[in-house]
Amino acid sequence: MMAILLLAGLGLFALLSWWPGWWVRQVMARHRAPVDRYPFSGGDLARYLLDRRGLADVTVEMTKDGDHYDPHSRSVRLSPENFSGRSLTAITVAAHEVGHALQHAEGDPAFERRQEMVERSAWAQRVAGWLLVAIPVVTVLEKQPMPALVMLVVGVLTMAVPLLAQLSNLPIEMDASFNRALPMLEQGGWLTKTERKPARQILRAAALTYVAQAIGSLLNVLKWLRGLRM
Repeated sequence: MMAILLLAGLGLFALLSWWPGWWVRQVMARHRAPVDRYPFSGGDLARYLLDRRGLADVTVEMTKDGDHYDPHSRSVRLSPENFSGRSLTAITVAAHEVGHALQHAEGDPAFERRQEMVERSAWAQRVAGWLLVAIPVVTVLEKQPMPALVMLVVGVLTMAVPLLAQLSNLPIEMDASFNRALPMLEQGGWLTKTERKPARQILRAAALTYVAQAIGSLLNVLKWLRGLRM
């Protein structure tokens, strides 16, 4: 019975981790047409918004690594369809990433804490990977399960750090979307009344990307906890 409940729970978590990502892609694609809705691209708008707010030193670049703001190089990076695109999705995502640049420029404490968490979680994931790879070797060398068990526990706990990092990211994403990007779009007069609702959907979808990543991290932890019980 417990095995059935565990499988059902894992199935539910798998569905929950798949659905947000699917919904995000659907929302982004739905509002990417028409591709020439505006006389300027997402990259153009990002450059304009940054310059208007005294952030001429922040660059706007095209990337294949997904839309994001890089605080180390002080760069707003947009995917090709959003950098060159002239759709509602393109300008909304561009404004969202500019929102992160504003958080950084203003020294937002929550943004700074988020960056620390992201860097620590990357380090924690590397440590967890090394530990989990080392478990079979330690078991063979020591001929005892206890050292490997300890390493497994440490590995599972280390893998939980990215989960905390992703969850801590949500308030930052919501702030960039609704307290910064949306007001900039409305004040600039770039959204009609009929476009405000879909723009909010796009901004909400951007935040849900991190929900999917958080659930994926949780699934990772649950998988190794299951291995620990076995």
